[in-house]
Amino acid sequence: MDTETLNIPVHVGFILDGNRRWARSHSLPDMDGHLSGYNALKEVMSSCFDAGVEYVSIYTFSTENWQRDGKEVSGLMKLALRVVTTDLKDLIKDRIRVRFLGRAEGLSGKLIKGIETAEEKTKHFTGKTLAICFNYGGQQEIVDAVQASIADGVAPEAITADVITTHLYAPDVPPVDMVVRTSGEQRLSNFMLWRVVYSEFMFIEKFWPDMTKQDVTDIIKEYTRRTRRFGA
Repeated sequence: MDTETLNIPVHVGFILDGNRRWARSHSLPDMDGHLSGYNALKEVMSSCFDAGVEYVSIYTFSTENWQRDGKEVSGLMKLALRVVTTDLKDLIKDRIRVRFLGRAEGLSGKLIKGIETAEEKTKHFTGKTLAICFNYGGQQEIVDAVQASIADGVAPEAITADVITTHLYAPDVPPVDMVVRTSGEQRLSNFMLWRVVYSEFMFIEKFWPDMTKQDVTDIIKEYTRRTRRFGA
């Protein structure tokens, strides 16, 4: 990819959709779809960072996903634990900072400890940040930010957009420049509602496990073609 002629987005947010449908289309168990999606994530993430994207955010488990089959939820929790334990050495080697956005409520102590360790051991890295939206809901994030503002002593009449921004989960993670959703669905599904107010959107027909490095190239080329106006 010739990055010199491209406008590289600072922050690309991915809604990882279609893992289960991919598995069913291949006559495989749902969890096999999540595992294949996990493998695709590694390639997409690396390709984004190699291209110069500084922040990659991924929507991996929403607050609504607890309603799914218990076996599937358990499998997703184990996969998340794998990311913050087994994969942590690779993230450290590649100097990727890890940030988690979401609530601890409902997560196991082992997973919470793994998340805290991953954030602590990568906190000094700059230039590449993986923001993982896990047990996350965009509306809940805003509610929590408002409540945190009040808890910090901010009077209700003094709460501004800037105040809320500083109280979001991982407030150092900037607004999303390009939101990408796979599987052909065209909705946000409660993803980073505060940070996507002026985002560009790209909807891809293929299921998430089929994503490759070439798709990252196509995403950046499409972003380069866009003219962002920010309301002007």
